[in-house]
Amino acid sequence: MGSLPIEEPASLIAETLISELASSLKHSKLLTPASDGYAQKIKRWSDASEKRAGAVLLATSTADISSAILFSRKHSIDLAVRGGGHSTGGASSSEGGLVIDLSEMRNVSVDPIAKTCTAQGGCLWEDVDKAAGEHGLATVGGTVNHTGIGGLTLGGGYGWHSGVHGLVIDNLLEVQIVLADGKVVKTAETENTDLWWGVRGAGSSFGVATEFTYRLHEQKDSVWAGMLAFSPDKIDEVITFANHLAKISKGESGMITGFAAPPPMRAPVVLAAQVGMMPYSALNGIINPVTQPGNRKASKGVAIATPVRTEFFRSLFDDFVGLLQEIPDGAGSIIGIEYYVTEKICAVSNTATAFANRGSYQSALINMEWTDPKNDAACRMFARMLAEKFRAEMERGKREGDATMEVEGVGEYGLNQNGKVIYGPNYDRLVSLKEKYDPENVFNKSHLGASLVKD
Repeated sequence: MGSLPIEEPASLIAETLISELASSLKHSKLLTPASDGYAQKIKRWSDASEKRAGAVLLATSTADISSAILFSRKHSIDLAVRGGGHSTGGASSSEGGLVIDLSEMRNVSVDPIAKTCTAQGGCLWEDVDKAAGEHGLATVGGTVNHTGIGGLTLGGGYGWHSGVHGLVIDNLLEVQIVLADGKVVKTAETENTDLWWGVRGAGSSFGVATEFTYRLHEQKDSVWAGMLAFSPDKIDEVITFANHLAKISKGESGMITGFAAPPPMRAPVVLAAQVGMMPYSALNGIINPVTQPGNRKASKGVAIATPVRTEFFRSLFDDFVGLLQEIPDGAGSIIGIEYYVTEKICAVSNTATAFANRGSYQSALINMEWTDPKNDAACRMFARMLAEKFRAEMERGKREGDATMEVEGVGEYGLNQNGKVIYGPNYDRLVSLKEKYDPENVFNKSHLGASLVKD
């Protein structure tokens, strides 16, 4: 199925209110369902996350974002914020409400002497990678470069450089954010320090992040990378090598293994990301072919300890083959396991920032993709089933002693909507911080905000 047909939202914002908001704007453009460009601006990475907003603010300034937040509070209008639009849970969309769209704010400036870069909140990782790469520099960023920097950064963030430089938030120096009361503030290690703790892992709960400053690192050399596909009979060899790489790497190498049914044959194959020399700025685009926008999607983030048992990986593959036999429409799905050295990540404690998922294990992604809404329930149920299988394997490994972990976090990455689970030991402190900075829960589509919504 394609995008939603353009029709009246379930609950329109009254014309008089639209005029009120429009008159308060200094630089930004306001779109309604009748505006040219509206249909394109409510599109999302997943068609299932597309909703008919009552209005879309194409923000170009913090002043206009502030006005929009105060407007939504004054009139109790649902508010969503769109960065890259990749949330499969619909957090960047609103049915009938107001969407603050940051896609017009994509400037990046690099200071090659200080080795820092400052990027506006609507940037994609491709913007940051290219700008830094022009100076032989790089930072930890998303492994899919058409995702927005905001969601990954505010949620913690893993990337190819994580084995050497930790998480995205470990390389974050400053955030400019528009709060629920409309104030524009900066937060850093020595400024608004309580908020600084919270934005590193739960940042979307407190406001609209309009600017990020990152630490950059030398990356003058090309990297050896790419994507290979193997037939299913090579599972043992692929997983054995991935486990070996995770064991011997000093952080300079990483790998992703998984399986998909890529076109044109749509036959299940085993994927392993590596192969050939390329600039680092191109590395974060190698998975793009299997993560394109469109169709219906559901994602879950789980964890798995290395060494990954080949028997377990094969059982996942068999489940995937079974899914495609039952629902061929799910052929766009991909399940992947990342292999990074975790020592640098685990050098920071799980309570030093809001992010509580630092552990001696790897992240795994279950990304379901299909086209027909009638398969929504079945595909989402399959994702939940696989997630439970990963959790059971972690528990089995701990019980039987082959998943020894020096550091253990919550074992869930921010694709689980349950804030109590995601934030674990940090949840209560985050609730207190939320009461201080957003007592009305204006930003209620974040994991923390959603957990505080009263029925």
